[in-house]
Amino acid sequence: MTKKILTVDDSKTMRQMVTHTLKTAGYEVVEAEDGNEGIKVLESNKVDLIITDLNMPNLDGFGFIEKVRATTGHKYVPILMLTTESDPQKKERGKTLGATGWIVKPFNPEKLVQVVNKVCPL
Repeated sequence: MTKKILTVDDSKTMRQMVTHTLKTAGYEVVEAEDGNEGIKVLESNKVDLIITDLNMPNLDGFGFIEKVRATTGHKYVPILMLTTESDPQKKERGKTLGATGWIVKPFNPEKLVQVVNKVCPL
């Protein structure tokens, strides 16, 4: 059975790159352009992994993770932060809120697939 991944990023180009990389690796991907849309997508989709940006309009990555972790249906779904931020305090805050891992942009497609395979094996 194909694993489904939600990618949340306000950059259409970044979403397309992540989607292409993961679809090529055999995953199904659904997209959202900010945290609020990500929550809506989760209402109608069961996903095996979430990859989210941090800096987004409307609902940022931290707020998105908080909402996801408060939802029983997605409480234990792994969440990877994919962001330009590398500040240790922000990483720590992400971890405290429930992020599983942190990948700094620009990402290496092969490394992204390796990390995804680790937390969400096909």
